[in-house]
Amino acid sequence: MSTLPPRTHGRLEPGRSVPARTLAPVLGGPLALPDPEHPTHVQFRRFAGCPVCNLHLRSVVLRHEEIERAGIRELVLFHSPAEELREHVEHLPFPVVADPDRRLYAEFGVESHRRALLDPRAWPAVVRAVLRSAWRLLRGRERPPATNQPNGRLGLPADFLIAPDGRIAALKYGEHVYDQWSVDELLAHAAALGPAD
Repeated sequence: MSTLPPRTHGRLEPGRSVPARTLAPVLGGPLALPDPEHPTHVQFRRFAGCPVCNLHLRSVVLRHEEIERAGIRELVLFHSPAEELREHVEHLPFPVVADPDRRLYAEFGVESHRRALLDPRAWPAVVRAVLRSAWRLLRGRERPPATNQPNGRLGLPADFLIAPDGRIAALKYGEHVYDQWSVDELLAHAAALGPAD
């Protein structure tokens, strides 16, 4: 195996391997990362009940069967405590991991920055997300996020596609709160990996 590329400003680069570990989702049993049989799409999101995160995750839920048929396993991380997350993610068809100490965020170079919400490219999604969440809250279909967010509200999203051998096949560090892979982009990255061995 060739020498892995170095980290740049705390961020990882494609080709770097991530150490094997077992994670404990807020619901369900333990899971291995990397998954030895399937590529894993690791999404770093913000806090439990985040309206913008929910807007994006809805697009993933709607196409989850298609993602699974492509052989991809989904894994979503939030920097909220497990007990807070549990009520917000029980409807999701994929595992969600709590990382309130932001250990994995730091390891993967995922940042927080005020540009998360200040970037004008994010504003249309923020408006859609707030309107959608307000409607769902009024109808009793969604819980509001906790008022106090110990890890803040300014997290930036990030996506990683991790091959079964632990190598980062592709990644994206978001520049604003709604800057993440679409499902089509995820499927294209997975197709470039080829079939899992």
